[in-house]
Amino acid sequence: MNYDSSLYETVIGLEIHVELSTKTKLFCSCPTGFGQAPNSCICPVCTGMPGALPVLNRSVVEYAVAVGLALNCEISHHSAFDRKNYFYPDNPQNYQISQLYLPIAQNGQLTLSDTTPSKTIRIHEIHMEDDAGKLMHSAEGETLVDYNRSGIPLLEIVTEPDFRSSEEVLSFLEQLRLTLLYLGVSDCRLQEGSLRVDVNLSVHKPETPYGTRTETKNLNSFRAITHAIAHEASRQIALLAAGKEVTQETRRYDDSKNTSSSMRSKEDSNDYRYFPEPDLPPLTLTDTFIEQIRSHLPELRAEKLQRYQEDYGLSYYDASIITSYKNLAELFEQTVQYGANPKKTANRLMVDALALCRENAIHPDELSLSPKSLAALLSLTESGRITGAVSKEIFGEFFRFSCAPDSSHDNISPDTTSVCMPNIPCDFDPEQYAIDHNLLNNSDASYLSEIVETVLHDNPQSVSDYKNGKTKALSFLVGQAMKCSKGTLDPTQIRIFFEDNLK
Repeated sequence: MNYDSSLYETVIGLEIHVELSTKTKLFCSCPTGFGQAPNSCICPVCTGMPGALPVLNRSVVEYAVAVGLALNCEISHHSAFDRKNYFYPDNPQNYQISQLYLPIAQNGQLTLSDTTPSKTIRIHEIHMEDDAGKLMHSAEGETLVDYNRSGIPLLEIVTEPDFRSSEEVLSFLEQLRLTLLYLGVSDCRLQEGSLRVDVNLSVHKPETPYGTRTETKNLNSFRAITHAIAHEASRQIALLAAGKEVTQETRRYDDSKNTSSSMRSKEDSNDYRYFPEPDLPPLTLTDTFIEQIRSHLPELRAEKLQRYQEDYGLSYYDASIITSYKNLAELFEQTVQYGANPKKTANRLMVDALALCRENAIHPDELSLSPKSLAALLSLTESGRITGAVSKEIFGEFFRFSCAPDSSHDNISPDTTSVCMPNIPCDFDPEQYAIDHNLLNNSDASYLSEIVETVLHDNPQSVSDYKNGKTKALSFLVGQAMKCSKGTLDPTQIRIFFEDNLK
């Protein structure tokens, strides 16, 4: 059927579930580590045993308040927990403890920085709740239950229906992800399920009221979110164009097939029989408690982005790349504190460090370089004691030494070799490495002259081309000289030597 999709507007709201990086679960002392043996991190509380009573984790409250403040929310001085009753095999209590009536934070906002004009997305509320377990389905048709995730603390961040495109959704989620990472409240690893997104979507013609919305559950990649939004919008528009109605329901999206299917009709709150949680008292927060958390909030990405441009003279592009990773930003600042040039530090991190991270499948937030060693390497380069090519070579060895602890260090001076542990920077002496491998810039006149004479003798055609006006031949000769010297010559100085000899 033919229809004009441009006649319809897409309206989107998000429900984002964030697993918090606390050491223990929301209502018990079981550890929260990812990837543990199935059912090895459980107790009577998080498996719903009769008579087991929950005890609220103070750190979860502190994290929730910090996120609320960072998202410009009103923090509730009085909040409470409620029971959301439903049966599912991975939900051992047959209910979830959440906050329906009195959430911990409300009425926030986050302004998208990379849209023109800028747009502000309203945050309806933030509430605390515990996660369910995990079902695992085998190829033989068996279903196993792992309760390790049961009781993991979650924050659910609910937006207003302010999005009109997947681009706006991804911009918001990326800014939210960076905010959470800078706060240190979650690792936000979508592939591990610590950041999951439900998309509420409807379509309508602008002159008509909003349409019936559907909810697409548990999207855990930006790719899946983009595709699910496009698929669901097209599906709803096709229904309306055919004169049919959109059913309010919860749907599951399969990104590998670009298809979706109905899971269940959309429940209202009365379907869950919410009532106040009888085993937990209401939560009261004082002004002193809230202000203490506010005073300890770190500098967030948006503030750091502006400061890097003002204080360090970086371009918006450079500052945005560096601040896109909390760890990279910290490495940048610490290196500059050791006296390194901000622009040259940013270039080395953006170009060489990120390229090596990609080649070695290392996430930038797991990069473990010593800022002192990086500053020393940049100083060697800026002083002219090593060439740019040598600097790049040494940086590659520095990266391998620091970020590949299981690799061999046979080519490194014994007195600088140590065993690196992941995420713990090890000092690497770039000057000693350059000395040990004869990489310091060689400006000895007799050595330069010898190299030049050898290159001229071995490349008569290039000499002839240069004398006949083909100036590019000079660059070839300089390259050959750099190759002969293993990059230890100053390209500018060697070019002058060639010009003098060719005259």
